[in-house]
Amino acid sequence: MGFMKYCLIYLLLSPILVIAADSTCHGTTANGRLENGVELPRSGPNFVTYSNIARAAGRTYVHSEVREIVVEAYALLEREQPLKVYKYAETGFKTGGQFKPHKTHRNGLSVDFMTPVINKENESVHLPTNPVNRFGYDIEFDNKGLYKEFRIDYEALAAHLVALDKAAKARGHSTWRVIFDPQLQQGLFATQYADYLRQNINLSKKPSWVRHDEHYHVDFIVPCEN
Repeated sequence: MGFMKYCLIYLLLSPILVIAADSTCHGTTANGRLENGVELPRSGPNFVTYSNIARAAGRTYVHSEVREIVVEAYALLEREQPLKVYKYAETGFKTGGQFKPHKTHRNGLSVDFMTPVINKENESVHLPTNPVNRFGYDIEFDNKGLYKEFRIDYEALAAHLVALDKAAKARGHSTWRVIFDPQLQQGLFATQYADYLRQNINLSKKPSWVRHDEHYHVDFIVPCEN
């Protein structure tokens, strides 16, 4: 009887525990904070984190809705682009707030993704990220999208932006903006996703304070409290 009583209490409390785990964002990406931030998964069938060190330091937390969007987008890509691999980068702290060296990433709605690349064998591979190259952020592509033996995989990148937007809309949210080096954006519009990008994705038109070539920054629109 005692065991049954315990099970009943657990079942009654479970929905409350789930609700309590939902995140609440405050303010803006540039001036905000986050309650109940959740960590992005370390890896999945077609994605990995940019650094286990940075992850352990608490730099991969997001709003719970953003986590679901990111994971669902990877699942969409696994079906649509099964040969492509992806890597996410900086997101934010569990409680949001200032996130150096970034000017945003403060309320759980910002995610950096490392730029997908292809090697000399035309295979989708991960861009190298380690302490020596500041976990990938020191990498510089030339204006042709080349870096050492790697070249930007525009097809994979465009597919990811589309998947993120579709996953966000499926949950009643949307993408707000994508920051990616304007000089490199033309490659995105040479892909099969060009029309969708033009109609649905707000790509940055002006250069940012950092170039955003080795990574692209995505902000999501999720209701926040002031």
